[in-house]
Amino acid sequence: MTGTSPALPPYRRIAAQIKGKIERGEIRVGDRIPSVRDIIRYEGVSVGTATRVAAVLRAEGYAETITGIGTVARMPSKVTTGPDRLQLQRTTGSGFRPGERVEIVSAELVPATAEVADALEVDEGTPVVQRRRKYLDDDGVIALSTSWLPGELAEAAPELISTGPLPKMTFGLIEDRTGRRAIKRRDVVSIRPVPEDIAQLLEVEAGTLALTMANHYWDQHGQVTEYARDFMGADRELAADYDLE
Repeated sequence: MTGTSPALPPYRRIAAQIKGKIERGEIRVGDRIPSVRDIIRYEGVSVGTATRVAAVLRAEGYAETITGIGTVARMPSKVTTGPDRLQLQRTTGSGFRPGERVEIVSAELVPATAEVADALEVDEGTPVVQRRRKYLDDDGVIALSTSWLPGELAEAAPELISTGPLPKMTFGLIEDRTGRRAIKRRDVVSIRPVPEDIAQLLEVEAGTLALTMANHYWDQHGQVTEYARDFMGADRELAADYDLE
């Protein structure tokens, strides 16, 4: 969800509020966004300021103007990554944007590869939880996401090695069962060839270069709770918003 700041110019602050409502589903995709007249009335700003709000929303992919209808809400075609989903979970109770869905491909204990062992700080070959998910929306595959967690977490939360729906997202489930709260993360973006076991799920040929993001999570004790890698679907992009003031 996009945050707001008192230091933002009024048109940016109002646009951020509307973006937040779209992301939370309070304004649904296809619904009309507040008009210039509504913004002037409820926000007490000038015509020029109110007009710039819609321009910002269109530029950032949150609105489009349709002839005969007006300016309506839409969702930008950016990837929702693990960190985004953690923030959505904590602020809205759901880790998904409107229109998104997930398919659990697999959930099992597997021997840690060298890459996974290094990330989770365990010995290579140690049993770890591996969960693989396919995120989709109306435009197709968003990302193929694989997460690895320390194997002992499956004892506290056996749902982690089941392909059934979790009672809540992985982050929340671990926190509820163990008290370990994810408080730090590191993201690494890179371009990698798509492995053969992922290519079919991502609906591309093996070896195709794809944008990837790796996420490392640590709890309040400084221990690694999860390592994940997302392979992005075709024509998807990574985007982040930051308040600079």
